[in-house]
Amino acid sequence: MEERVGKRGGVAGFLSERMLRTAGFVSRGNRTTDVGCDHAYTSIYLVEQGIAPRVIAMDVNVGPLARAKENVQKFDMEEKISLRLSDGLEALLPGEADTILIGGMGGPLMERILSMYPEKVAGVKELVLQPQSEIGEFRRFVQRIGFRITEEDMLFEDGKYYTILRAEHGEDEPWTEEEYLYGKYLRKEAYPVLREYLAQERETIGEVLRGLTVAGTEKAEKRKEELFLLRKHNEVMTEKLANK
Repeated sequence: MEERVGKRGGVAGFLSERMLRTAGFVSRGNRTTDVGCDHAYTSIYLVEQGIAPRVIAMDVNVGPLARAKENVQKFDMEEKISLRLSDGLEALLPGEADTILIGGMGGPLMERILSMYPEKVAGVKELVLQPQSEIGEFRRFVQRIGFRITEEDMLFEDGKYYTILRAEHGEDEPWTEEEYLYGKYLRKEAYPVLREYLAQERETIGEVLRGLTVAGTEKAEKRKEELFLLRKHNEVMTEKLANK
């Protein structure tokens, strides 16, 4: 943390690269709701950088929201950042935000949050999302609720791979299975990261398959079929990236 503060200064010093790049997907001038705001550093950053004129920072837990309040006061942002105790989008009023930002949660939890209040989701211009799991299925979900993904990013930080999505209202043609799994609109800077991810995934699949072969159970055989298919999709995407 101290190293980041020293390099960046201001509230940006408290944000990981993942958080900074997620915040960077918010369209400038959009009123934003930061769901699961934790310490509110992302909310403060959005206002500090002139990206969002106002932010509604919400969290389901009292403790993080109390720390968020301290930080908002510390950075003198009380007039531009509203803090709310909220389970997902519960405390957001229709029409209050142009952007819904959710990061650092599992894909299924984010699906639940966005599904509970469809009228509130329908009223925003864009979604900025950083799911931590089930990303292929999550991309399908975004399409099912009437949004189309327009931009994606991928990075490797602290031993993990992260994906960021930006989506806006509109229908989209069905993607290929490889695009759902690995992305269709990744920034070119993300290609080397995806190549590394694909190589690591192939290695992991190989290790698991060797273990399943030894097991020899019916359940193991079914899992092997799933992994063979995943490896095929991996190889298709790897070849596609090789031609870029």
